[in-house]
Amino acid sequence: MGVFERYLSLWVAIGIVAGVALGSVFPGFFSAVAALEWARVNLPVAVLIWLMIFPMMVQVDFASVKDVGKDPKGLFLTLAINWLIKPFTMAAIGVLFFHYIFAGIVEPETANEYIAGMILLGVAPCTAMVFIWSHLTRGDATYTLVQVSVNDLIMVVAFAPIAGLLLGVTDIAVPWETLLLSVGLYVVLPLVAGMLVRRHLLGRGADALDNFLHRSKPLSIVGLLATIVVLFALQAERILAEPLAIVLIAIPLLIQTYGIFALAYWAAHKLKLRHQVAAPACMIATSNFFELAVAVAISLFGLHSGAALATVVGVLVEVPVMLSLVAFANRTRHWFGDA
Repeated sequence: MGVFERYLSLWVAIGIVAGVALGSVFPGFFSAVAALEWARVNLPVAVLIWLMIFPMMVQVDFASVKDVGKDPKGLFLTLAINWLIKPFTMAAIGVLFFHYIFAGIVEPETANEYIAGMILLGVAPCTAMVFIWSHLTRGDATYTLVQVSVNDLIMVVAFAPIAGLLLGVTDIAVPWETLLLSVGLYVVLPLVAGMLVRRHLLGRGADALDNFLHRSKPLSIVGLLATIVVLFALQAERILAEPLAIVLIAIPLLIQTYGIFALAYWAAHKLKLRHQVAAPACMIATSNFFELAVAVAISLFGLHSGAALATVVGVLVEVPVMLSLVAFANRTRHWFGDA
């Protein structure tokens, strides 16, 4: 492991502090960065995420995509967690905390908006960041691509009905621009670029591909740390202005995230999945498509609503929490018989 990976938790903590500090010192600059978006997708953040996941896309071997069907249990696991369990546990935990545990702290109307934001996070499985989580756990790049792609296809038809059911809303307009742009930026574009680069490198010999992957590995880590700094800088003013609200929303989100991962990881072990399939499957089941959740929250409840705040807190909580789960998955590789 390189110095970046060995001390990744330390770099993440420094990145969070640096992001909040920079955002509070240079609010005008980061307001301008925040304005660089299209269909609720922040373009500077999209570039950083693209840089993170591109090396993994170069690893995808299209010739082995057909082999995924020989081992479908990992795909079934992530689909079951994402669409039959996660949205409903998120709603239940939100109601438990904001209607009962935090009832004396949060106004009922605000509590309902927080719950709505949590539900929108729960109904939107991750598209982009899961590639970096898979990369950091030495996941099967080809299998991960298939898992993400199938989830995206299901999300097109299942997001609105499930979100509407849990929110009690009969007409949810899916922000197609956000959904399609995100899939294009985070899946299609890097996949095509990765395929072309892979073909070129293989034409020069297997060593050329191995050398490229080795040299590009730091790019993913640097991109991840830069993303953390930017995300926390963009929300610095809100973090400092509403610290109690951030903490109250973060508590049930943390419980949901670790709980879903524990369930998925236990199921993956019982199903005897290979670790390189099990770890990405559990990461997909745990993480969220925050751009979609934020876009829907703003369209339904407004930019300054509690629902929008809850989805933003989901963004802030997800990166450090998912990195802790990556570390756990790597330490427990032997549970799955992997060296």
